[in-house]
Amino acid sequence: MSHDSMQHFSSGLWTPLLAYAISVIGSLIGLSCMSRARAEVERRSKLLWTLFGALAIGGVAIWLMHFIAMLGFDVTSGVVKYSAPLTALSALIAVVVVGIGLSIVTLFRVTPVRLVGAGVLAGLGVAGMHYMGMSAIRFQGQLTYDLALVGVSCLIAVVAAIAAFWFTLVVKTTLARVAAGLVMGVAVTGMHYTGMAAVSVEMDATIPSPVGTDVFDLVFPVFVIGGLIVAVLLWTLFTSENDPLGETADNVG
Repeated sequence: MSHDSMQHFSSGLWTPLLAYAISVIGSLIGLSCMSRARAEVERRSKLLWTLFGALAIGGVAIWLMHFIAMLGFDVTSGVVKYSAPLTALSALIAVVVVGIGLSIVTLFRVTPVRLVGAGVLAGLGVAGMHYMGMSAIRFQGQLTYDLALVGVSCLIAVVAAIAAFWFTLVVKTTLARVAAGLVMGVAVTGMHYTGMAAVSVEMDATIPSPVGTDVFDLVFPVFVIGGLIVAVLLWTLFTSENDPLGETADNVG
């Protein structure tokens, strides 16, 4: 079947708007964490702030944005379920690959080659997270993809990741950080909806009724976990002047 058999905004425009807002919030927190990571002297502190940055950018700005945007996805002639384990795995992939990319920026001397390499690694990982999340969808049919648009979505993910890592190096002021967060939000949500534009559904009545978790049954635990992550990261940023564990360091971030 064609794109006419599915919807990307079945819950209204609040899903893309909320997804964008969440992506911006996660990006802003992540940029603040990375600023702290680069300012720290102790390797342990750098690692902790990098981990916090990966949770903010990979877990909130990217994966939570993806999950919220998927609340608008629906197949008009069938029931949609999700594989909870694959959905959770996609979140883990997002955090891990972003964390690896960020660690290249925070733990080593940054060169243009390393910056691009980190961005390519993280960008492809983010695209992998998106399509892993899509593979969690269960319905009486199958998804097919426009490979050209898939390639464009992967390119956007790589460019967005490189831009995100570059922002962590050059953004110094609050105003610049807000502007960077807004741009990152556009890039991340743009990648998601480009990937969704590549999707077509083909219904097949011979396939058994889908077995899995309804998307709205996943909403409560996902929002609780996401809210806790944001709250903890904000509390850490506001209460720790230097070290994320509250210890005193000579270098102030």
